[in-house]
Amino acid sequence: MRSMMLILCLTFSALSYGQEAGSPVQPQAATGPLRKNPANGRYFTDGSGKAIYLAGSHTWSNLLDRGTLHPPQVHFDYSAYMKWMVAHNFNFMRLWTAELPDSDDTDDPDENVVAPPYRWQRTGPGNANDGGLKFDLTQFDQRYFDRVRARTITAGENGIYVAVQIFNGYELQFETNPTDGDPFRDSNNINGVNCPGRCPTDASEMPENAWDVEKAYMRKVVDTVNDLDNVLYEVSNESGSPFSDTWQANVIRFVKDYEATKPKQHPVGMTFQYKGGSDLTLYRSDADWISPGSHVPPSDGAKVIINDTDHSYGPGDLKRDGPAAHRAWVWENFTSGNNVAFMDPYLVVWPKRNAPEGTTADPKIGLRVDDYYAPMRDAMGMTHTYANRVNLVAMTPQPSLSSTHFCLANPGQEYVVYQPYSGPFSVNLSAATYHYEWLDPSTNKVNGSGNIAVTDGQHTFTPAFSGDAVLYLRAEGGR
Repeated sequence: MRSMMLILCLTFSALSYGQEAGSPVQPQAATGPLRKNPANGRYFTDGSGKAIYLAGSHTWSNLLDRGTLHPPQVHFDYSAYMKWMVAHNFNFMRLWTAELPDSDDTDDPDENVVAPPYRWQRTGPGNANDGGLKFDLTQFDQRYFDRVRARTITAGENGIYVAVQIFNGYELQFETNPTDGDPFRDSNNINGVNCPGRCPTDASEMPENAWDVEKAYMRKVVDTVNDLDNVLYEVSNESGSPFSDTWQANVIRFVKDYEATKPKQHPVGMTFQYKGGSDLTLYRSDADWISPGSHVPPSDGAKVIINDTDHSYGPGDLKRDGPAAHRAWVWENFTSGNNVAFMDPYLVVWPKRNAPEGTTADPKIGLRVDDYYAPMRDAMGMTHTYANRVNLVAMTPQPSLSSTHFCLANPGQEYVVYQPYSGPFSVNLSAATYHYEWLDPSTNKVNGSGNIAVTDGQHTFTPAFSGDAVLYLRAEGGR
């Protein structure tokens, strides 16, 4: 078989912070609110019938400025972040919120101190335990919601779908402290609302006036972004289980019921419950999309799965396993019918986990990303490229068709097969003449292509390069 080398598309690489891409990827703007694709429930569609695959990075400071100094000294450059996202061919991110103004000394350095604007105005009289004025939970700080809207709009202009995070239950479990400024403590607000600790995410402990505050806030979030097409909602980041089960179900129901009175409806998502969570709870929920805790969760189309390293591939494991395993995780999930997201430390200095280049006024925030995670980012961009090339709506995971067990296929028409290791592998094909293409995932370049006529049955393929490999097959006359 003849062999040839060509560039499939951009060879993506991590850019310096704020640097323009040499040949920018053209973003694809949303043309309608996402909904589950009726023809293939593993993916969303925007009403066009096209299956929309979501892939992208997200980082803690993409909504609220954070840091380790009081107050945070480094302003997050959202414009540069958008250029960086587009250059990597990403089309998805989570927009992070915060519950506590001061999380004290946590293991996530960029989460410690959160700068205004916050959800509610700090009017006093009197001071909260973090030294700022007490909160008035009846008065929203419009600056917060203006920022949510503006950053979601900007993301949409860059072809990026945004999961607007409504609550962040992880903080309420693990980061409360004597100077956290928790607005749900009666000593920190002027409204007599007392629901400290994890209480705001536990229906069994929550007083009625606290739920009233949450409902008013959720209505405000929906009012802020309802008219935008590139929106998803995320109930809460890692609220634990079983205590949050009923509360999360209540939030899902409330947001859906309230959006039903609005011009547009958007998908509501439930992410893994840490600690104590079970993927089964997510699958049984009324959520439209879920982020499980499994490394490569099975996808049967009942839910849209956005597999997020934040829940299924923790930072310790990422650092231990190394870049080749990061790349494999992306391709294994793509060929299993899952969408993917990376909890990207981006510019956060995190000893033994992330070492960005350059220095800023905050010693825990750098200027240029750590290229250690480049294979993860590059693989997400490349799977997004293939998702747009194939007739994705007709393709489903078919692990039994390949000895690698990672095969996304429309049998007889198209196959994307991932081989995590070096060496030959087999694919069970329908009789046809196929155009084949070998992708070397370590370089994101095509390394060999041509045509092959096959009979029904098992066929062995051997890549001409070492390491992991992607084989793409398309029947002649097909798309």
